[in-house]
Amino acid sequence: MISVIFDLDGTLVDSEPNYYESGRRTLERHGVPDFTWEQHSRFIGIGTLETLEVLKERYGLRAPVEQLLAEQNAAYLELARTRTEAFPEMRAFVERLHTEGVPMAVASGSSREAIDAVLEGTGLDALLTTAVSAEEVPHGKPAPDVFLEAARRLGTPPARCVVVEDAAPGALAARAAGMDCVAVPYVTATADDPAFASAGLLFPGGQPEFRAATAHAWLTARRATV
Repeated sequence: MISVIFDLDGTLVDSEPNYYESGRRTLERHGVPDFTWEQHSRFIGIGTLETLEVLKERYGLRAPVEQLLAEQNAAYLELARTRTEAFPEMRAFVERLHTEGVPMAVASGSSREAIDAVLEGTGLDALLTTAVSAEEVPHGKPAPDVFLEAARRLGTPPARCVVVEDAAPGALAARAAGMDCVAVPYVTATADDPAFASAGLLFPGGQPEFRAATAHAWLTARRATV
């Protein structure tokens, strides 16, 4: 049996607008009034803590990174509980795998509180009961730690796990973990990033191109090879 490990933000759910807005509000509060979506998009796939460490240095912010993280998490949770939507085809894929009894987990760079808020808010918590946050492992993506911990909790060897990811750091983490990858780039302009070159299945058009039936057919064929 192959297990499937899903990234959360930008893969299962369209939470990036909420991350951008919560980050924008936090930076504005600390004297950075013009943080743009384009600037935010460069950090997609990187954990919030790691992102804030870079932004603190870049903008010379005086507040401790722990304070910035707490402020952004509070703003994000407020948005996440009511304004997060699951991608329809991705939900259909999860539902199909759940019906077949395929072991699944979520492995995310988000905080555990944020993961729980999003899963509960979208109803995906009933289907995805195993989740790992970057807070629970030594290193976030592109290190493989969250995926390896998810595999451990599922009781599945890494070589029998498939990761579903939207961002280059996550694809790199999957490869470092020894796992195959279904890549669905959230930012389609990054589809030719070398990180996606080793993906077993790539949807270069991102979520508009993703189809649950195509991913399921690929996964079925993949089962026969491991």
